Amino acid sequence: MKPFINEAFEKAVNDYLSSKENTDSILYNSFLTVVIRMLICIYGELDIINPYQTQNEDALDNNLKRFGAKQEEVDNLKRLMDGYFKVEKRNQSSVKSELNPYFIEVQKCLVDLFNLKRLNFDLSESEEKDFFDLLYTPGTSNFYRISENYRHAENPYEIAEYYQEKMKIEKPALKEDEKDLLGFDVYKLFNVSIADLSKMSNDDVSNLNKEIYESLDIKENAINKDYLLSEKIKQIKIKNNPVTTGNGYVDILLVMSIIVTSIMVVIIFGSLVF
Repeated sequence: MKPFINEAFEKAVNDYLSSKENTDSILYNSFLTVVIRMLICIYGELDIINPYQTQNEDALDNNLKRFGAKQEEVDNLKRLMDGYFKVEKRNQSSVKSELNPYFIEVQKCLVDLFNLKRLNFDLSESEEKDFFDLLYTPGTSNFYRISENYRHAENPYEIAEYYQEKMKIEKPALKEDEKDLLGFDVYKLFNVSIADLSKMSNDDVSNLNKEIYESLDIKENAINKDYLLSEKIKQIKIKNNPVTTGNGYVDILLVMSIIVTSIMVVIIFGSLVF
């Protein structure tokens, strides 16, 4: 049977699915599995795993292009993953292992995809930390990933330095007709898609953002409102109870009605200390 995308991607997803319940295992922290984990960190598990389960490459490509990536960037990631896989296969059958150049290039590609999301949506500090920790750097939290970094990289700090350089790129200033958007994950929990946002006016988006803050009992003028929003959304995710009508966004009034429902959810979850 033909592999989904290529052998590397097929193996990566299968290894992720078979090891995700054992987070301390070597398999869960092996390179191709961590690539899937980084993609999930950027796009969410459903948007990576569902296309694989339905064998729909177009759906995967569309998901990977969500934050502005071009098709050639998506194709490049697939090619680089396949290159890594082939070099490692040769290394397994060779007495002397060769340095795998794709180890660094795959990660750079993933950093670029993550940065596109950062430039287009507000990300919390914890989201950035979670992604950075998955990169193979001397400071990552997993010893196996640290050792793999020293084994594969001529400069073990290369990816950390590349990431920091990308994070220095400032978001372009909002033009008069551009919308001030919250994080994509926030809107997703309120069942508002990117397509929905594109149909809304600037004022509608501002009103929606205001209602989201108010529904979660966060003062919009709070200095740390982004952190507070991130913590509230994290609680909702943990409880696995996303705010949704099931019918999607129709207009701002419908969204406001969804948000009113979310107030009850917040009361059930309890309030945070501000």
